[in-house]
Amino acid sequence: MPIENDPGRPQTAAAAHVAILMCTKDGAAYLAAQLKSIADQTHTNWSLIVSDDGSTDSTRAILKVFADPSTQRINVRDGPRLGACANFLSLATDSTIDADYFAFSDQDDIWYGDKLDRALTWLAGVPQEVPAIYCGRTELVSDDGRSYGFSPLFSRPIAFGNAIVQSLGGGNTMVFNKAAKRLLEATGRLDVVLHDRWMYQLVSAVGGAMRYDPLPMLKYRQHGGNLIGSNIGWRARLVRIGMIFKGRFSDWNNKNIAALERIPAALIKPENRMTLQLFV
Repeated sequence: MPIENDPGRPQTAAAAHVAILMCTKDGAAYLAAQLKSIADQTHTNWSLIVSDDGSTDSTRAILKVFADPSTQRINVRDGPRLGACANFLSLATDSTIDADYFAFSDQDDIWYGDKLDRALTWLAGVPQEVPAIYCGRTELVSDDGRSYGFSPLFSRPIAFGNAIVQSLGGGNTMVFNKAAKRLLEATGRLDVVLHDRWMYQLVSAVGGAMRYDPLPMLKYRQHGGNLIGSNIGWRARLVRIGMIFKGRFSDWNNKNIAALERIPAALIKPENRMTLQLFV
C-alpha cells in the first residue's frame, strides 16, 4: 500500500534510476534478445552493469555493439569466475554501484516492456529505510522462444519461516531498493548457493517488505544451460528428488544456515531468530 506524505519515501517511480545488474557467461546465443528487451523498457532511466564470467564466445562483442550507440550508461567488467551466484553477489555487494533501485538480469530472458515500471510502482510506496524486494512469476519459453506455460504460482504466506525452506521468486524477476542492497553489502559475499533465495531469506529475516506479483514479468528461457530451471513437470521433480538423495539440498541448507547465523543478532527480528534456531 502506498505511504502518503512520508519523508522517508524515495523519489517518484518515473524519475527513479535503476541499475540493472546482469551476469554473463558464454551467452551469445540469446543475449541480443535480452538486451533489446531492456532497451525497450517503458521506464528509460536505467544503467546496465555487466559482470562477465570469462566468456569465450562473442558475448563481449554483442555487449559492445549494444553499448556503443546507447545513451544509457553501460559498463562491462570481469566477474569473479566462481559461478553464477558469486557473480551476482559481486555486483549486489559492490558499494560503488549506486542507484535508487536495482534489478537482477539473466543473459537469456526476454523482459516484458513494463517490467521495471510495474516493480517501481510498488517499490516507490515503501519507505526508503525499509529493505524491499519486488518479484513475480515468469512465462516459460523454449530455447527458440515458444511459450508453453507459466512458472508455478507461489501461494504460501511470504515470511522468514517460508524463506528457509522455499524460494519466493526467481532472481531474474527481482527488483529491490537501496536499503536491501545496503543489507547485502553489510553481510558481504557469503558462501550461499542461490542469490535469489538468499535475498528472500535476508530481507524477510530483518522484517523487510516483499511483493510477489502473480502476473508474469518476463519470458524465462528453458534450455540446457539453465543453472536450475523452472520447477515444473515430472522431469524437474525427479531431478530434485535425485538431488535430495545425493545430499545436495542438505548441503545447500547447511550453507544457508551458516550464512544466516553470520547476520548480527540485532538485525534479525527475535521471532525469526527463534525460527532459525528451531529449524537448525
